[in-house]
Amino acid sequence: MTYGVVDLFCGVGGLTCGLETAGLDVVAGYDLDSSCEYTYTHNNNAIFINRNVEEVTGKEIKKLLRGYDVKILAGCAPCQPFSRHQKDKKNRKKHKDWKLLYQFGRLVQEVKPHIVSMENVPELENEQVFKDFVKVLEDLKYNVTYKVVNAADYGVPQRRKRLLLLASKRKKISFIAPTHQQPVTVREVIGNLPPIAAGEQNVNDNLHITATLSEINIQRIQHSVQGGTWRDWPEELVLECHKKASGQSYSSVYGRMRWDDVAPTITTQFIGYGTGRFGHPVQDRALTLREGAMLQTFPQNYSFVPQGEDVILKNIARHIGNAVPPRLGEIIGLSIKAHCETKRKYRKNN
Repeated sequence: MTYGVVDLFCGVGGLTCGLETAGLDVVAGYDLDSSCEYTYTHNNNAIFINRNVEEVTGKEIKKLLRGYDVKILAGCAPCQPFSRHQKDKKNRKKHKDWKLLYQFGRLVQEVKPHIVSMENVPELENEQVFKDFVKVLEDLKYNVTYKVVNAADYGVPQRRKRLLLLASKRKKISFIAPTHQQPVTVREVIGNLPPIAAGEQNVNDNLHITATLSEINIQRIQHSVQGGTWRDWPEELVLECHKKASGQSYSSVYGRMRWDDVAPTITTQFIGYGTGRFGHPVQDRALTLREGAMLQTFPQNYSFVPQGEDVILKNIARHIGNAVPPRLGEIIGLSIKAHCETKRKYRKNN
């Protein structure tokens, strides 16, 4: 049985990488951000189409998927409007990306693939746009399954909860059972990487590079303990904002990760020591780009910048933090295959 996938909002290919690992053939990825093209095409077997999803037609997607036994439309619409970190929660609908899930729904209506897969932040489940998306699927007679999963239960070494949805034209579809009773730890993933100081770049891996730290932040991280907070510092190092009552609850910044635990959710800010618990467990610095990518479960040889080009930390951190962890993509792919291989072939629907 052959599986053809088109990946909407593909970014640098986290979902595509995982689906390919599971044995699915990703034909193409669509994304508005042209800066993702090198990474997407260099590491995956799919073509990158730089286009706004509003301009994409069902006709062109049908052409891309022609000939496959199982046709799949997958994607993770930008999660920023729905994230719990969104500052203006009362005006989510004003965010430029809020309506993109409607475009996903439109393409499902036009393509009518056998399988639909969607991934996003848990908060999306409470939004009208998600309820409308599910209704579109149900009106088209899809069997829809969605749930919030802890990615650590599937081998992603992060404290990361995500809303996953699968919809099938055939019978009820479900996700495979959790694969890891014990979580994969930070030590297991990045413990063997060569040591590096703040502001340095490893000579053998241009992505093993970390941001510089100011002198006071060097002192702060030297007083930080694994799993601790800024409350472990001497009084003279504590920021004024944290001394106020309003700052007492912000304990998850300026912290170190624990070697023998999962990492926090890898965000686009993971290269900053002060933006979360992104301090290395024992080295006096924040995570490198390579460490962040590996904690996102990208293969260690996944290339994010052409050889010889400058590494711009902020840009690549954004690409890595915005990505679907490839391991989660693999779980989605394996769930689709498990569903299809227990049913009759899909050929008669082509």
